[in-house]
Amino acid sequence: MKNIEKLVEFALQLVATETGFSLSYIQKVILRESLLENKKTYAKLAEENKYSESYIKFTVAPRLWQLLSVALGEKVNKTNLPTLLEQRLENNALGDNFQTAQTTAIPTAGKNCSRYVLESPEGQVPLASSLYIERSPIEQTCYQEILQPRAFIRIKAPRKMGKTSLIARILDYGSTQNYHIVRLSLYHAGTQVFASSDRFLRWFCTNVTGQLGLESRLNDYWDEDMGALINSTIYFQGYLLKELSYPIILAVDGIDQLFEYPEVASDFFVLLRSWYEETKDISVWQKLRLVMAHTVEVYIPLPTHRSPFNVGLAISLPTFNQEQVQDLALRHGLQLTTSELEQLMKLTGGFPYLIRLSLYQMTQLKFSVQTLLQDATRNSGIYQQHLQSQLWNLQQHPKLTDAFQQVLTAPTQLEIEVAFKLKSLGLVDVIENQAIVSCELYRECFRNYF
Repeated sequence: MKNIEKLVEFALQLVATETGFSLSYIQKVILRESLLENKKTYAKLAEENKYSESYIKFTVAPRLWQLLSVALGEKVNKTNLPTLLEQRLENNALGDNFQTAQTTAIPTAGKNCSRYVLESPEGQVPLASSLYIERSPIEQTCYQEILQPRAFIRIKAPRKMGKTSLIARILDYGSTQNYHIVRLSLYHAGTQVFASSDRFLRWFCTNVTGQLGLESRLNDYWDEDMGALINSTIYFQGYLLKELSYPIILAVDGIDQLFEYPEVASDFFVLLRSWYEETKDISVWQKLRLVMAHTVEVYIPLPTHRSPFNVGLAISLPTFNQEQVQDLALRHGLQLTTSELEQLMKLTGGFPYLIRLSLYQMTQLKFSVQTLLQDATRNSGIYQQHLQSQLWNLQQHPKLTDAFQQVLTAPTQLEIEVAFKLKSLGLVDVIENQAIVSCELYRECFRNYF
């Protein structure tokens, strides 16, 4: 019989050493219960410990499995935890390393930040990363929503705000429920794919089929006389959804790519809305859960009853607040004063990418916030590449350049489409129809440039 208390103690020490975090009381309860042969349900644990079941299920437990996955170096769940812990404990070499690491831990601001993984701020934050900052209650709300038969989650935020990282976590949560997972990024589609609705929807259906591991039967269901929208619907309803035993989460990122092809976009959006409506009456469609991400407001005119942008759960990702930035700094092993945090917030506006880039470079190059502030807008500064990319985006559209120059001078009311595009780049905020520069970094850099 395994020694439960020994495994629990080992797990607690391993998490503290490998992640820099300590488990809460209720996480310890779940940990210990998961090592028993006759495990209690989350509902029972919630009742016994005076917590809500949803809080245990969607907040406490997922965070526990994430920390244990980082600590053990592979994905952990309630089923495989006992075996993984026993194997690690029995490995004497790792046990010796663990004891050595334990003696060299350096406490920081109440957490044992003895070791952290310095990750590039580019792209998606990995699922096992300790640098992912939750914007509660957004994650938990999405986890609860995706379990519903008519789930349709729409995530909206400017570029580099964390949309893809959030989608990855929704899909990962869905996989723990044995849901089928399909993830499509329209950024990966070649321009020829958008030549027509028929071409695009064939590409769409083919990709979904492939990710589900099913044989393509598109030609059996595709009738040119019926039209691409009907063909796609029949293919999903008559073949794909019928073949699946569990629900499917279909996540589509990069919806903005479609805005350059209004006819294709209009057809696809109408199709998504029709599928959402089908979930009301046709049971097979209730297996489909949709997640969609885009950076800009939708300015393609669609009748209200045919638009997918006024149904489901709308999620707008906010910038980081000062407390979240402080938390992220600690995870980088940095202790910033209140004044330094305030200056960093003013410079970046709390934009996740700009914050992560700042902390990454400060840790990597070992310089201070003051040095960062002094060099921020220089050609040799850490933001050089990002600012050049933003400048290139503006230069591709002279209308955007002219509008942003006006905003640099004073808050300005802009044409709707222009304002949306500038907002999608993260360059402006729109408050009461007035566009203002989103942060001091962009204000100072582009004011000097123009």
